[in-house]
Amino acid sequence: MRPLTDNLPKPLVRLRGKALVDHVLDRLADAGVETAIVNVHYHADKLEAHLAGRDIPRIEVSDERQALLDTGGGVKKALPRLGTDAFYVHNSDSVWLEAPRANLERMAAAWNADKMDALLLLAPVATSIGYHGPGDFALAPDGLIERRAERKVVPFVFAGVSIIHPRLFFGSPKGAFSLNLLWDSAIEQGRLYGLRQDGIWMHVGMPSALGEAEAVLEHGL
Repeated sequence: MRPLTDNLPKPLVRLRGKALVDHVLDRLADAGVETAIVNVHYHADKLEAHLAGRDIPRIEVSDERQALLDTGGGVKKALPRLGTDAFYVHNSDSVWLEAPRANLERMAAAWNADKMDALLLLAPVATSIGYHGPGDFALAPDGLIERRAERKVVPFVFAGVSIIHPRLFFGSPKGAFSLNLLWDSAIEQGRLYGLRQDGIWMHVGMPSALGEAEAVLEHGL
């Protein structure tokens, strides 16, 4: 996202006049989330100062200034604050044009702790904006997902949001590691599920993608 992030953490990059992190936190608040734990690392002081102005949801900061812990290690560090029930994990740059029924609400309705260790929101590659890759996962009719094999193309890309049960982290490494490590284990055990996203998902990993996302959010397709 450089040069926009030369002196600014990515969550504070603005989309339609609002920081990416506020788009996420507003969505979580609408879903009934009362407390959100936000990882800070790069330009952490700026992000903390911005978050201090929010009341809903209540913000707790997980400080990774000393060592960036990657997606899995960062969530694991926050586990003592998260309790024993499943919780949302939401990337700060996950942006979409919402359908009539909110996707976080759909995920909560689809969640089944008896058979799932994690539920991923999956966007159709064919209708995504700003994404040009081969996809991440295939989705079976029963909701189980499989990873894309090498040199293959699959119809869904991870949309940056999941529901995770704390047991997914049993036996996980110390320090920095990716959630992909745990997802692969859950796939082997038949406990990683996906939900097709409703609406239009937008990949905003580059400054050039922000303009396209702005246009879609403002005017639709």
